[in-house]
Amino acid sequence: MKHGKKTVKLGRTQSHRDIMLANMATSLFLHEKITTTTPKAKALRPLVDRLITTARRGTLHSQRQVARTIRSKEALKKLFQEIVPQLDERNSGYSRVLKAGFRKGDGAELSVVELLVTRPTQTPTVEKKEGRFKKLAGRLRKSPGAKPPAEEKEEAKQKEAATEEMTDGPETTSAEDITQEAEATEESTTDRSDSEPEEKKEKS
Repeated sequence: MKHGKKTVKLGRTQSHRDIMLANMATSLFLHEKITTTTPKAKALRPLVDRLITTARRGTLHSQRQVARTIRSKEALKKLFQEIVPQLDERNSGYSRVLKAGFRKGDGAELSVVELLVTRPTQTPTVEKKEGRFKKLAGRLRKSPGAKPPAEEKEEAKQKEAATEEMTDGPETTSAEDITQEAEATEESTTDRSDSEPEEKKEKS
């Protein structure tokens, strides 16, 4: 006869079972989500809801009542200061159990126990899609042989400065200038040839 069966024994004595559930509740308050077997998760959920209901009273007596089960100071601090204020909108159902498949070793059914904490909603950021040519340019920049854009700009500036210096330098001589220079050299040579015999006559 199984009349009056209220709790699952989980193959443990009462003291062992109470300590195990207390440790699981402590880790749930610290991490807000744990993974365990389905029978343990179903046994843990009413304990967690009962502890949160007691903690919502906010009195010293309620703190002492929760501290009988939760022995970790960090878990108590997080429960009273962070979790309880985020569960003010709810009157019950502070946790839920979700199936998570089966364990590889022994094939036990796993479940996830998590707290239904209300977190601030974040607006999703829409990423702008880059065009085809921008993607190609980004890939070329990321390639090992490609130079960063700063170095490319500096090289372009240096090339522009070099071309400006070349244009500002001495102008190239035209064909007319070359002919004029040639005529001037011929006249100077003829004058020298005429003056040489006269100098010889004077010496003689």
